[in-house]
Amino acid sequence: MTTDLARQSIDAALRNPLLVDAALALSEDRLHDAEPLLRGRLRDAPTDVAAIRMMAELAARVGRLKDSETLLRRALELAPAFGAARANLATVLYKQNRFPEALEELNAVLADEGDNPAQKNLKAATLGRLGGYDEALALYKELTARFPDHAKLWMSYGHMLKTVGEQDDSIAAYRHALRVEPTLGEIWWSLANLKTFRFADADVAAMESALHSPSLAHEDRFHLHFALGKANEERAAYEAAFEHYVKGNALRSEELEHDPDLVSRQADKVMVQFSADFLAKCEGQGYPASDPIFIIGMPRAGSTLVEQILASHSKVEGTMELPDIPAMAMREGRGHEGGNVGDGASGWIDAIAKMSPEQRRKLGAEYIERTRIQRKTDKPFYIDKLPNNWAYLGFIRSILPNAKIIDARRHPLDCCFSNFRQHFAKGQAFSYDLAHMGRYYADYVRAMTHWDKVQPGYVHRVIHEELLDDPETQIRRLLEFLGLSFEPACLSFHENKRAVRTASSEQVRRPINRDGVDQWKPYEVHLRPLKAALGDLWISYPNVAEASTPA
Repeated sequence: MTTDLARQSIDAALRNPLLVDAALALSEDRLHDAEPLLRGRLRDAPTDVAAIRMMAELAARVGRLKDSETLLRRALELAPAFGAARANLATVLYKQNRFPEALEELNAVLADEGDNPAQKNLKAATLGRLGGYDEALALYKELTARFPDHAKLWMSYGHMLKTVGEQDDSIAAYRHALRVEPTLGEIWWSLANLKTFRFADADVAAMESALHSPSLAHEDRFHLHFALGKANEERAAYEAAFEHYVKGNALRSEELEHDPDLVSRQADKVMVQFSADFLAKCEGQGYPASDPIFIIGMPRAGSTLVEQILASHSKVEGTMELPDIPAMAMREGRGHEGGNVGDGASGWIDAIAKMSPEQRRKLGAEYIERTRIQRKTDKPFYIDKLPNNWAYLGFIRSILPNAKIIDARRHPLDCCFSNFRQHFAKGQAFSYDLAHMGRYYADYVRAMTHWDKVQPGYVHRVIHEELLDDPETQIRRLLEFLGLSFEPACLSFHENKRAVRTASSEQVRRPINRDGVDQWKPYEVHLRPLKAALGDLWISYPNVAEASTPA
């Protein structure tokens, strides 16, 4: 279809009552009304690019991102100059964590359309995910100057400033956003999430006032509860703090509907499939690269500290929490005949079991290629610090047998309660319920104990409290495991100016301290559901090999 015909199709859509009704239904989020209208139009006119784009938008709204991508690529095949479809495609790619591809589409849109603030905003976010912080900050600086009353834009600018360690400027950006929109709960939580920031009494009063706003959105409400939990904790008002944490977690949990049985079943399946005999049969298979270092474990277990220490070594590059392993594993699970994605997304286990050595090798090579964009230096090793990769360790072992694995472990009550106090931007659905959290920690320990038995020495464990008590000894052991010589810079990791995206970004810019130890104790009376789910793991820690965990 030529560009002129595409333009005609788009213009015709504005005069087509059926498509006008579909557009109205989409704008009012009446997807059940929009879908039959669009399907009918595409049945009669399968090359109507306006209808294709609208159907792609509907698919994206319900989470069918691959379907949305397919539709948008079809629209662009028919009409390569369809800028709106290309912009939509960039958004869909971004949501799939395919940032290099999203950036390519955004550059094409901006080359055609020139000054497009919405696409510049998405480009800044994409650059941030690719480590292009300077260009991202320049874009945010330009956009906030042009749109000083756009609170969420200022918030995004604050996030990027936080990532690169500009805390004062980050706070100033958040404060500007709050002057524009004082009830925007995510900004209050962003201040709380700086960890080293303390709320003034006036801040507490402003948050409480916002919380009682009759028109407050659900998302603003739970963000405010998490922020007020932190503010009350600063004042040692632990009962009030816990009440806010409970309310914030309950609001978030009802959205996510986490099922702990799915995690347990996946852990069980991993332990059955990845036996010592199976691993022996697979010896020598996979891609032989030895440059990835995976830091796994629970969120809020000290993994960012371990990463910062290692990234201070002359031969190790820090990246970020890379999404590639789960994305690849789930893709293989969906593609595997009989794979049951709904059952804990564990179809990848069956897929791996039936793969040929060449398939495993190709997957390992794919991972190295996918993550190449994150590497900014020629250092021989780089870190992938996605904690939840513990659940995919069988996948990693099968495709990258020479990768190094570090298990960052923290006392279960400190670790789990730290998660309960934390609102995550996405994922970690287990963390919004104390019993769910305990079960997740117990499943993680069960899985790691299995790996210790079937592959002794494969995983190096860093006990967080031991690292705090004797950093040099623990750092030397860690470097020895990696085959690296000791460097004093690893002890002065807090002086490293690298960008850090996680919630611990400010904490790892300080010398080692014990501020986070035993923070659960003022709340102990409320933690019975967590203790019950953990079994005696919290008593036997760190000697968990003989500890009993709930069935």
